[in-house]
Amino acid sequence: MRLADIARLTTGAVLAQRTRSLLTGLGIAVGIAAVVLLTAIGEGVQRFVLAEFTQFGTNLLAVTPGKSKTFGMSGAVINTVRPLSLDDAQALARLPHVEAMVPTVQGNAAVEGGGRSRRTMVLGVNGNVPEVWQMRPAIGRFLPAEAPRRARAYAVLGSKLRQELFGSRSPLGQRVRIGGESYRVIGVMEPKGQMLGFDLDDTVFIPVVKALAMFDREGLMEIDLLYTAGADADAVARQVRQRMLQRHGAEDFTIITQDQMLEVLGSILEVLTLSVAALGGISLLVGGVGILTIMTIAVNERQREIGLLRALGAARRQVLWLFLSEAVVLAGLGGAAGLLLGAGGAWLLGQLLPALPTHTAWDYALLAEGVAVVIGLVAGVAPALRAAGLDPVEALRSE
Repeated sequence: MRLADIARLTTGAVLAQRTRSLLTGLGIAVGIAAVVLLTAIGEGVQRFVLAEFTQFGTNLLAVTPGKSKTFGMSGAVINTVRPLSLDDAQALARLPHVEAMVPTVQGNAAVEGGGRSRRTMVLGVNGNVPEVWQMRPAIGRFLPAEAPRRARAYAVLGSKLRQELFGSRSPLGQRVRIGGESYRVIGVMEPKGQMLGFDLDDTVFIPVVKALAMFDREGLMEIDLLYTAGADADAVARQVRQRMLQRHGAEDFTIITQDQMLEVLGSILEVLTLSVAALGGISLLVGGVGILTIMTIAVNERQREIGLLRALGAARRQVLWLFLSEAVVLAGLGGAAGLLLGAGGAWLLGQLLPALPTHTAWDYALLAEGVAVVIGLVAGVAPALRAAGLDPVEALRSE
């Protein structure tokens, strides 16, 4: 029996029982479609989150206050946190490879202007935001680079806040009241969008020293450092740690490099993608059981055909490959249909729900297709061995 004969007989067997073949392939198709769709959502979420964290650049380092040591006695927590000061920020800005620094204080306050009032996020920063955070003014300018403690009462509005307060009118030179204090508007930022739930366009930027007084804070919430592109992030972090230890005397701060943050996020999201792929894999196993069942039934129904093939000189190995190829064809066709359903479903979901990021992970999709073929092969082994082991005379006698 030639290879072409096996292909022809396999195709004929699949087409002869169209309904049964369709239902068998459908089990595999559902599993593949589930894997492709779920991994598309997982991959899309991963890309979305990583894009959110890299929209401010990739060579950033953050210093935040905080370390608490808990001793053996119940309820005894000794707080060793020393506030981050503006002097700390200035000292870090003078380190090698550090190009710019942004001290940050965040809060919420009422903003009044243009005859309207709106409660929104207030960010206390310095004039380095355009360089460090890659946010540019659309009109006017950003806060001037002046000594923090002598900063004037200037404000820069986010694009959405400008629209809410002043509409299409230019706010430049206008006075707004923020937390009950008067500020002069000197600029409006370009639209930036949201970052993990924070609307950066519905924000007002004021000098950091003004924000410290407004929110009655002793220290900064964060110091962001922009270091030279190509510099070793770990080496810069070690320099920052050494300088902070010199100033504070103890490690009462936390240093977070963007590489560390992206690595942790990437590992978490990869686990998420693998988990949803495993859920789809359960459907593939169910499809494999379906192929095993259908092929077992096919062997019982086609005993006379098997006996005739053996009587005409077909070897057991050829009968074995005949039934194995039928199982693989069913799994392969079902997998191909599942790929189309899954990729099409991911695309349609992205069109209907633009807020839900989807991205078809073709490596997972092709892996799932390969697994489907292997499952078909494995599921067809037992029925194929049984068919190949039938006695030709007894097979011809069967009804």
